[in-house]
Amino acid sequence: MQLRSSPHPTPLSSPHPTPLSSPHPTRRPLTPALRALRLCLHLLLAGLLVLAAVRADSTAGTAMAAVMGGVYATGSYLPSVRSSQRAATAWLAVLGASWLGLLWLTPEALWLAFPLYFLQLHLLPTRWSLPAVALTAGAAILSYVGHGAALNPGVFIGPLLGAAVAVATVLGYQALYRESERRRRLIEELIETRAELAAAERHAGTLAERERLAREIHDTLAQGLSSIQLLLRAAERGLPPDSPAAGHIGRAREAAQDNLAEARRFVRALSPPDLEHGSLAAALERLCEPGPVPPGASPYGPEGGPRVRFSVSGTPVELPTPYEVALLRIAQSALVNTVRHASASRAEITLSFMDASVTLDVVDDGRGFDPASVRPSSDGGFGLPAMRSRAESLGGTFTVESAPGQGTAVAVSLPLPAGASA
Repeated sequence: MQLRSSPHPTPLSSPHPTPLSSPHPTRRPLTPALRALRLCLHLLLAGLLVLAAVRADSTAGTAMAAVMGGVYATGSYLPSVRSSQRAATAWLAVLGASWLGLLWLTPEALWLAFPLYFLQLHLLPTRWSLPAVALTAGAAILSYVGHGAALNPGVFIGPLLGAAVAVATVLGYQALYRESERRRRLIEELIETRAELAAAERHAGTLAERERLAREIHDTLAQGLSSIQLLLRAAERGLPPDSPAAGHIGRAREAAQDNLAEARRFVRALSPPDLEHGSLAAALERLCEPGPVPPGASPYGPEGGPRVRFSVSGTPVELPTPYEVALLRIAQSALVNTVRHASASRAEITLSFMDASVTLDVVDDGRGFDPASVRPSSDGGFGLPAMRSRAESLGGTFTVESAPGQGTAVAVSLPLPAGASA
């Protein structure tokens, strides 16, 4: 499962976060808290500029305050500043130069260092923003001293404390935002996974219901019609060929035969898709194909699990659909367990046709396990109990031979029905 991310980093989630002035159009909208912080930053800088212009008591100071305000307003709405680190750095350089000019004219510009701290921390990577904040604090201190203020601890504590508060606030917010983004992505992944699991469960439920119906039709309706046909055939042989009863029995036998053929068509239509276009041997061979392969084939192979080899022993015979479904599902289940749990490099599936039975063996060279420690799966999935139940429902046997470090061998044997012996 892959998350689709924005082509630009999300605010504060990377070394180049979004400025507080405006988010990039492709990013998620700002939260009310972020919008309030952005507005507060605008108002703070505007108020401090007005204070500096009023206290400058000179045309030059007022003009420089206006220049700095114009630079700030322009950068706040330029798309390039919002999307490009180079443009943001250039804007900060121009804004800082105008601030230094204003600082040269009036010591009241010292207070503008505080909003500049936040801009530098938001727009620049950490390795650049921290030195920039330190330089800004140093310039504020030197300007205050240069304008004739007496040296005292407050001259140093004020700018440095403001810088420390800005750094702690921004870096703390960035850490919280990254954690929030991580949780958001995790929730999205969980939602997608839940949807995929629900779809897989629906698909598995559909297939299971189709198999159940096919088995029920085969074991009840088809077998009953076959028995009726045999009885009618025996009754027909005991009557004179030209008697009316023989004619009625013949037509009844033909109707039973037609309905038996229809029942068998239903069974074939309800069989798994893997068996729709070929025999059981062909479906098992496709299951063992490495790859990525075309749709319908198996994901097992050098990059998705062990190398799997398939072989057929004996003379293949046509099996009833429930037999083919059970053997195919058991092979799939055994391979799923091999891929998920065995850490095997090789596996082999063997389908053997004998005189009175058909046998499926799935062997791997994985790490093995203790069969006695296996508990029934809580989800009714592809566990060993489910495979055993499939085999025993058709009168067969299911065995598992394994030990830690010695691989695993799964074998299922089903008795061939009358008329299907090899």
